[in-house]
Amino acid sequence: MSLMIDIRKLGLFNQMAKEGGNTVANHLSQMTGMETEMEITKINFIDIPDIKTHVGDEKQIGISIEMVEKPHGHILFLFNAASAKDLATGMIGDMGETDPNADGFTDMERSAIQEIGNIMTSGFIDGWANVLDTTIDISTPNFTFGPGSGMVDQLVGDRDNEMALMFDSRVHALESNINVKVYTFPELEELVDLMQEIEV
Repeated sequence: MSLMIDIRKLGLFNQMAKEGGNTVANHLSQMTGMETEMEITKINFIDIPDIKTHVGDEKQIGISIEMVEKPHGHILFLFNAASAKDLATGMIGDMGETDPNADGFTDMERSAIQEIGNIMTSGFIDGWANVLDTTIDISTPNFTFGPGSGMVDQLVGDRDNEMALMFDSRVHALESNINVKVYTFPELEELVDLMQEIEV
């Protein structure tokens, strides 16, 4: 597998992170009414077994999608229940029942979180597609609650010898401390091919 890339194109990784993050933040701001920005703090290439260790076994909400066009692969958003509740409350507002202190989620909160998942995944991919000057179709988002390491294993457990691209990111909302991490598992060879076609 060749992952050689023109060094002048390495900045495209930053651009993809920035564009994807900004698109997510703009969409979330519109839907939740919260002033929201997404800050990408770090971009790392990590071996998949190490990602499972990094994600850990804590139970989290996971939203994953599959890219069904180049660069193929998966994207996984992970956040805790408190962040999910904050986002859902912002989206629902005065329209329905929310209880920030209750365990579990109401049907309306579940529905809001599902919609937020759609916004985050499609926004992130739209950002990538803009930078790569292509279109990337995605599957319907899949929701899971459980240990983050198990989700990574389910998505890419058979790709032991490969690396994944990790965007360590945080969604900032002025009224609350919402944390969302984004893990991307593109087919790296296909991603590099797409990047090689871009003029810099």
